[in-house]
Amino acid sequence: MNLTIHASFLPHTDPDASIAFYRDALGFEVRMDVGEGTMRWVTIGSPDQPDTNIVLTPLGVDPGVTEDETRMINEMMAKGTYATIVLTTPDLDGVFDRVQATGAEVIQEPIDQPYGVRDCAFRDPAGNHVRINDQGELPR
Repeated sequence: MNLTIHASFLPHTDPDASIAFYRDALGFEVRMDVGEGTMRWVTIGSPDQPDTNIVLTPLGVDPGVTEDETRMINEMMAKGTYATIVLTTPDLDGVFDRVQATGAEVIQEPIDQPYGVRDCAFRDPAGNHVRINDQGELPR
C-alpha cells in the first residue's frame, strides 16, 4: 500500500489564539478557516508540506461524546495530557528561541534525551503538547 498522511486533528479552545501560535510562532500557514466564533475548524500546515494538514477542531462537537467525557477532556487538556504532536526541524535551537520569544509556554528546553533524540517541548494555547525534534538526531 502507498498511504500518506492527509490530516491529523488537534482540539482547540480558542481558535484565534491557536492560529496565532501555529501561524506566528511555528510558521505554519492557515489553509482553511470555517465556522464562527469558537465553533471553527482551522486547517493549518507547513508551507513545505502542502498535502499534510493539521485540523484544529472545537472541543465537544462530536455527538458521541458525553458531557462527562467533555469535562474529562477539558481537564486533560488543561494538564497538557490529552493530545500531542511531534514536529521536526533542522534548527532546533533557532526554532526554540523563536517560539519561546512569542511567549509560548515552555515544557522543556532543548535537551539530549537518553533514547537518542534531541528535542524541546511547548504547550499550545489549548494545552496540547507540541514536541519538536532535531531532525539530524532522529533515529532511522
